[in-house]
Amino acid sequence: MLLSKLKSLLSAEPHLATSVARDPLELASAALMMEVARADFATDQVELDAIRALLIAHFSLSDDEVADLAAEAAGRVDAATCLFEFTRLINERGSTEQKRSLLTLMWQVALADNALSRYEEHVIRKVSDLLYLTHNDFLGAKRAAQNTQG
Repeated sequence: MLLSKLKSLLSAEPHLATSVARDPLELASAALMMEVARADFATDQVELDAIRALLIAHFSLSDDEVADLAAEAAGRVDAATCLFEFTRLINERGSTEQKRSLLTLMWQVALADNALSRYEEHVIRKVSDLLYLTHNDFLGAKRAAQNTQG
């Protein structure tokens, strides 16, 4: 059991790279957005709808592609032991602007149900730190997400 878990950890990125997603960054982003939705222990349909809409808009995906991506992301989040497997890939392949954009998307998911949980905020702060973003980036992404909420 421990050996299989260790093998899974060591081979996490190749699984992301060979996913059905057109781009491994899409899968990592979707997984982190899913993690925010699940952080408060109550995944609301409005949050899932927000993830779907954000994936369609941000990555220009079709409904079918988003359904596949969301299902795979949910499975990856279930199997993950930490956020590092997702953030490492984003750090290796994503630009600073892409990281900031992802943080804004995560905030939009957290704010979608009009009830920001401290657990959701904690996940976003942790991801911000793992992506080596500044506190100003963290706050700027929150403000940007709040401005899109209306």
